[in-house]
Amino acid sequence: MLKSEFIPAQNKESRRLLIALHGLGDSPAGYRWMSDELALPDMNYLLVRAPDPYYEGFSWFDISGDAAPGVERSRTLLFELLDAQVKAGFRTAETILFGFSQGCLLTTDVGFRYPHKFAGLVAISGWVHEPDRLLKELAPVAREQRMLFTHGTQDPMVPCAQVREQVKALNAAGLHIEWREFNKPHTIAGREELKVIRDFLTAATPA
Repeated sequence: MLKSEFIPAQNKESRRLLIALHGLGDSPAGYRWMSDELALPDMNYLLVRAPDPYYEGFSWFDISGDAAPGVERSRTLLFELLDAQVKAGFRTAETILFGFSQGCLLTTDVGFRYPHKFAGLVAISGWVHEPDRLLKELAPVAREQRMLFTHGTQDPMVPCAQVREQVKALNAAGLHIEWREFNKPHTIAGREELKVIRDFLTAATPA
């Protein structure tokens, strides 16, 4: 069972939910700013902690060796977490899956395999794990999903050109991914990128 932190919406009646998956070496603490910065009063936030200790933070999979076993294990854990949110009253149709770096990879990996349609998927500064296999294992609703995928042209850790080609291939296969590039390294590009994310979230979860 994955550990997480819950930040309730200002509107206590709202069941809209953003599930945030952090990057390598980070933790839920790295995303406590989201509720204030995005300023979406109807949005609840579930900040999820990756399962493996990594220095001062946590990791979703082995970054130096074979990633596949860790990705598959984390996928299973996230499916269980998503199912648990439905039981708690948060419909997948009102849920955003959001991830940065390793969390971006898991957002893509889980978001297009999960059997229910999300309100939206937000993938930031990551990459696609085994894209050919992903296309063979798409959920029946995968081509109904909508994703915002952002990346930095100055990213020294995950080259932009490589990810751009992966996303092009997924779009060519019928997935719906909005690709946005920013002049940034491996981070979130401040107000400019936050506005794009906020606009996507607002359109995905209208009042």
